[in-house]
Amino acid sequence: MEKLFGLIGEKLGHTYSPIINSKIMEEININGHYGTFQVNNENLKDVIPGLKALGYNGINVTIPYKTDIIKYLDKLSPEAEKIGAINVVAIGRDKMATGYNTDYYGFGMMLENANIKISGENAVILGTGGASKAVAEYLKDNEIKQIIFVTRDMATAKQKFPEDEIVSYNDFEKIENCSTIINATPVGMFPNIEATPIDKKYLMGFSQAVDLIYNPSETVFIRQSREAGLKSVNGLYMLVAQAIKSQEIWNEVEISDETIIKILAFLKQEYL
Repeated sequence: MEKLFGLIGEKLGHTYSPIINSKIMEEININGHYGTFQVNNENLKDVIPGLKALGYNGINVTIPYKTDIIKYLDKLSPEAEKIGAINVVAIGRDKMATGYNTDYYGFGMMLENANIKISGENAVILGTGGASKAVAEYLKDNEIKQIIFVTRDMATAKQKFPEDEIVSYNDFEKIENCSTIINATPVGMFPNIEATPIDKKYLMGFSQAVDLIYNPSETVFIRQSREAGLKSVNGLYMLVAQAIKSQEIWNEVEISDETIIKILAFLKQEYL
């Protein structure tokens, strides 16, 4: 019987998730279909009941619903509860919907693959949405010295991250002694590829830049970081790594890290 998976989000024209997940399932001999569902906020409450009724086995969740979807789930995995954001939902035979966070895992794999060192360093995270929660949790678990969040919504950010330093974009120039800057916003993502979350002049004091965006493969943020001499990486490796982790959860299997390399090679040959 064909298994059913998918992705929900507000705008999904940019996504490679169906391609990646279909390729993963081909690699591990799973008979499955992966679709996409663009959902308005007012319809979010109907998503989980609808997917249960249709017999779906699992979904990924992307911007802007990684925190909002939680209230419609039956339970959370320990890491999802700790982070407070999810990007994977598994629907069991008992129709219970469980939320997981594989962004945490994918982010760590990306840093390791790109040789981005964060232990003992100070980092700036642009944005305080659902993706930033997994990023921050990973950094804290791996001995980051300090995190500074940059946001346009100070009040909400202080509620989400009460123990961390938070500054507005207007005060960015006051930030000092940080080695790593991470874009956890959707600014610069297809189709708005000319946008960037931060002016190039502010990149000069950093040595490493990470962008969670993968389409385009070189955002303005990454290009300007590279031009400024920063070691830079986009979010493609993270996307593939978290997708593999999602498939492991849904299908209760272990998938080798070599599959990440295969999928990346396939994407670069066919789509990038």
